[in-house]
Amino acid sequence: MAPKGRNILPNSHFHKDWKRMVKTWFNQPMRKKRRQNARAQKAIDIAPRPVGGMLRPVVRCPTQKYNTKLRSGRGFTLEELKSAGINKKVARSIGISVDVRRRNMSMESLQQNVQRLKQYKSKLILFPRKEGNPKKGEATAEELKLVKQLTGPILPITNTFKPEKARVPSADERKHNAFITLRQARVNAKLFGMREKKRKEAEEKDK
Repeated sequence: MAPKGRNILPNSHFHKDWKRMVKTWFNQPMRKKRRQNARAQKAIDIAPRPVGGMLRPVVRCPTQKYNTKLRSGRGFTLEELKSAGINKKVARSIGISVDVRRRNMSMESLQQNVQRLKQYKSKLILFPRKEGNPKKGEATAEELKLVKQLTGPILPITNTFKPEKARVPSADERKHNAFITLRQARVNAKLFGMREKKRKEAEEKDK
């Protein structure tokens, strides 16, 4: 609590060098300009490759709170590349990111990213290694004249999730007890091995 009455102020620090202590941001506009110039220069350096970098997979955010949202991941799994018919070593050379650690936990995400790879492959224009001598799958001289550098994101991700509107619960939903259902599922998972062992022993005895 603050002291009461007209007493002397305890240990006041009113003679500090404010100008030396304060931090200013007068360089903020120039930094913005510098970043803009750096982005423009990078686009020129990597042309005709896309400005957005490499193609990234669609992944779901972790935890129940955010798992309805989609975002771009680190790289495509080896299973996704195999399903799309793309070699893992060739993938990086044609602008596809690869993540050897990620695993596909559902068939839905696998199919979604395989479809994304196929869509990218259909729009991809490969420059020939030797001018005037295009190999199979590489662009011809006429196609190269029409090439433009992609400035936006590569195959942008759109969130299509729509939350369910509030409604009156049905009679079956009112009777359903989520706690009991979860507890029963947990017990069944815990005792699965023991029950399976007992079942096999019973079958052997019957023989």
